[in-house]
Amino acid sequence: TDAHSSSGICTPSRYALLTGRYHWRKFHDIVDSWEPTVFDPGEQTLPGLLADLGYRSACIGKWHLGWDWSAIRKPDAEQIAVDGARKTWPAEAFDWSKPIPGGPLDHGFHFYFGDDVPNFPPYAWIENDRVLIAPTVAYEPDPKPNEGAPEGRPGPMVEGWKQDEVMPALTRKAVEWIAGRNDAGPPFFLLFSWTSPHAPILPAPEWQGRTEAGPYGDFVAQSDWCAGQVLQALDERGFRENTLVIFTSDNGPERYAYDRIRNHGHRSMGPLRGLKRDIWEGGHRVPFVVRWPGIVAPGTVCDALISQIDLLATIAAIVDAKLPAGAASDSFDQSALLRGERQGARPSLVHNTYRDHYAIRRDQWLLIDAAPGAVSNVPAWFDEANGYIPDGHPAALYNLREDLSQRHNLFAAYPGLVDELRGELRRIRERGTSVSR
Repeated sequence: TDAHSSSGICTPSRYALLTGRYHWRKFHDIVDSWEPTVFDPGEQTLPGLLADLGYRSACIGKWHLGWDWSAIRKPDAEQIAVDGARKTWPAEAFDWSKPIPGGPLDHGFHFYFGDDVPNFPPYAWIENDRVLIAPTVAYEPDPKPNEGAPEGRPGPMVEGWKQDEVMPALTRKAVEWIAGRNDAGPPFFLLFSWTSPHAPILPAPEWQGRTEAGPYGDFVAQSDWCAGQVLQALDERGFRENTLVIFTSDNGPERYAYDRIRNHGHRSMGPLRGLKRDIWEGGHRVPFVVRWPGIVAPGTVCDALISQIDLLATIAAIVDAKLPAGAASDSFDQSALLRGERQGARPSLVHNTYRDHYAIRRDQWLLIDAAPGAVSNVPAWFDEANGYIPDGHPAALYNLREDLSQRHNLFAAYPGLVDELRGELRRIRERGTSVSR
């Protein structure tokens, strides 16, 4: 219940999960359309570690960590302006028959299938390092969502591309890939990286109207079914008892969550303050559900501090792999926590989404060393309805054990603790690592 992504947005969190390193040691923002990989050559990743032990690994779904698109771009290609503003590359700018370097296969995975980013070009299926069908037309949202905006960035699209068909196709591929494993073959690692419930909010037709929380609620219900399909595939192949399953998310809900409260009485962030992009808890405190038969007792609830950054060191310990020197510099081994010990291994956690907007968590205390904690625009009616009153302080200190919703800023009441946490934050930022190995 106290699990966190590295960032309040997707690319940095995904990088941190796969490398065991705070994203802010290297970058802050997402990979935009057509941008290169965020990984350094030879950088240690979770699938790379497992590959060295003989695991077969697959990434299915959203990647959003960059590719070397320049390798397939034609020398004489020119960008075009769309709507007189944002520029993109047209379909004819690329030789789609060529392999695209820099993707999952160059960073530890043996197989990839997905559309890279659901609302970024190219709107096409990529398998391993090649586009399966070349995009030939310009992006047009199809279908258009009934909640939120289409969110699509301009660029080339496969003719007839239907965005509500993406998640069903990814689920089928994940099930198919699991079905291809067997006990006689090598162990496996699957990163099934959903494109739901990310915008555009497009539940498949058969899921529309299934809930009372609008299209987003329907999309979440569909996502739940997709998870069930994967778990069922593991059961059918006889892998249930020897497979560790972790379900988590890369950030909090999108800004449409505010309207959802008024329109449907549904609060996507629960009791938390803030949404995606925010440094408040709602931006980065995420679901973290573990199934590990024989190790994790069903129904167990744990409130110890854990981060997705810890997955690399934790899984390395579980499979008895030695991390190379300098790797997973901010990843704590939390395997004992998963095995049932109450005390976690992480002493503190730095939160960050954007440059110069940091927070540090230690025990129940959270110092947001910036003002305010929001990046997403917060409607005045929401603050009024929930008792959020501007206090004029340059930073904020919260006791999350007593104030999970972050209503009471204790900055002025504990100046000594503020200085202490600021000092710890400064030391972690100045050091290149937070773990000694």
